[in-house]
Amino acid sequence: MEDPRQSLENKLGVLGTFRVSFFAMCRLVSFPWTFIEKDLERNQSSDLVLDILRQTCLHPLCQKFPPSVRFRRLFLSELIKRQEAAGCDPLDELYDALAEVVGTEETSECYKSYLLPSGDAVSLLENVALISKGTTGLVTWEAALYLAEWALDHHQAFTGRTVLELGSGVGLTGITICRSCSPKRFVFSDCHHSVLEKLRNNVELNGLTEEESAVSVEELDWTAATEETIEQIGADTVIAADVVYDPDIVEVLVKLLSKILRCSSHAVHPQVLICSTIRNQETYSGFKQQLESAGISHRVLTEAVSPVFPYNRDSKIELVELVT
Repeated sequence: MEDPRQSLENKLGVLGTFRVSFFAMCRLVSFPWTFIEKDLERNQSSDLVLDILRQTCLHPLCQKFPPSVRFRRLFLSELIKRQEAAGCDPLDELYDALAEVVGTEETSECYKSYLLPSGDAVSLLENVALISKGTTGLVTWEAALYLAEWALDHHQAFTGRTVLELGSGVGLTGITICRSCSPKRFVFSDCHHSVLEKLRNNVELNGLTEEESAVSVEELDWTAATEETIEQIGADTVIAADVVYDPDIVEVLVKLLSKILRCSSHAVHPQVLICSTIRNQETYSGFKQQLESAGISHRVLTEAVSPVFPYNRDSKIELVELVT
């Protein structure tokens, strides 16, 4: 016979997994459906399904920042399929939720929410398509999630410091740092106008304002950034995630990093952290070779981090700190 306490812990763990995965719009195959099937078969009750519904589609966060219409429709259809297969009585709330979604128009944008250890959520308006308007900067990528988790484990790298983020994208890493690590000032930056527009919206969406939170969103063209601009920012820490993906961009990036390290107004060079998902080993090796040619060494900081966000942990992700 199963220990009631262990049973409750398992149930709470599954509910938490469903909530985190649902709001981050994870692939449906990654959800713990087997647990539901066994629970329905054992108890012949829809109580767990109703609890899951309350933690997902009926949760206040979903009312405010809903995942995509298609994702919610597929998710609810999966719940219904499991419940019907177990022969349980129909759950009105489940069918009502599906009816509401079916009657909602699809859009090119949706919200993804990433739950923080504090219980707060970072909610981001992202594009449904991975590539949109000629850029990949309108969605959150894995290295950004890893770097955010690393930051949560290393508050001291950001607390009381001025932080510059290169290629901020939709803002996940920077917003997490602002909400959890108490930087003195945080400068989000990008160069693509559609990304900057969405980035500003997401920063405001999460309650960060330039006046009250000492944050700013800046257009920073890597090819045109002057030493004066870099000195004015005066960053103690510089971060970037998933910016090493194209050989042409890598060359421009290394020149910018050289400039940042060369013209710092601080007696001590800023800490520079670059986090990458290694999709093309040749491109990534080229990045390291260009760093070496520019007289910039690096050390690998990649380590196990406290898991907070859902993403593919089998992906090859590397975090390096630049050393001059």
